[in-house]
Amino acid sequence: MTPLRILLTGGTIDKVYDERRGQLVFSQTHLHDMLEQARCQFNGIAIEAVMLKDSLDITEDDRAAIARAAATAPEPNLVVTHGTDTMTETAHYLAKAETGKTIVLVGAMIPYSFGGSDAIFNLGFALAAARFLPVGVYVAMNGTIFDWNNVRKNRERGIFETVT
Repeated sequence: MTPLRILLTGGTIDKVYDERRGQLVFSQTHLHDMLEQARCQFNGIAIEAVMLKDSLDITEDDRAAIARAAATAPEPNLVVTHGTDTMTETAHYLAKAETGKTIVLVGAMIPYSFGGSDAIFNLGFALAAARFLPVGVYVAMNGTIFDWNNVRKNRERGIFETVT
């Protein structure tokens, strides 16, 4: 099986509701729970936490850290969990970093910790895509794979779509 690394950066996929503050926050990643619930075989999958941040708070320094983690990962195939609000900006950054790897960014519109989340489906889809796509940077959301330079988030419809 093709070795694969998941780089965690945060986003809605890993948020939980903090009842005291009345807002979504990070406590820890849910990735292991998602993989177990999906009955995913961990063989050949490494997991690396780069950060747990809301994508609206990700800076250029953070994107550089994600690019460094991607470039130094020994695996040729990577999945990057990321918030949906600035996922496309990070995809552009990673494409320009020219790592020579297959990188698939994925997130969720609804947190895993909520019922009815798209997180597990999106994660499984991204894992499969990362193993079979050629070298490049992609966004995998809700059953569709997008090239890094031809995707945007349609906030009104709550979906990702091609630009052209």
